[in-house]
Amino acid sequence: MPQLINHIDKIARDKKRDVLYLTFEDAQEINEDAIFHVVDYENHPARKTIIEWFDCNNVPYEECGDIASVNMILGYMGQLYIDVPYELNNPDYQKLQNFLEDENGEVRFDGVKFWIFPLERAMKNAHHDEPGFWERWADNF
Repeated sequence: MPQLINHIDKIARDKKRDVLYLTFEDAQEINEDAIFHVVDYENHPARKTIIEWFDCNNVPYEECGDIASVNMILGYMGQLYIDVPYELNNPDYQKLQNFLEDENGEVRFDGVKFWIFPLERAMKNAHHDEPGFWERWADNF
């Protein structure tokens, strides 16, 4: 069943802060001739492990889309918004960071990228929040 999810930039604007999210890649080789690569996120081993850890540790998260763009439409590829503020002294952030990253700041899981999406960048798409923006865009697609 289709589901509407927010883009990460919309979430940042709604939260009025920088936000954290994860993206996933398949560990297998990517066909370099493909225009884009579809991720089998439902069977991604690291994604499953991370979600289990989030659930066991009461880390709030939700599915999200990449940055909204009027130039292309991409399907959902397993991205997860993590509802923990990016504050280095926040114990919840420290716990999350220690789980996701090693002592060198590298993500512990193959095929996973841990992102901080700045509110400043999200505000460049603030016009997307105007009533009727996406409807007008779709009419001209």
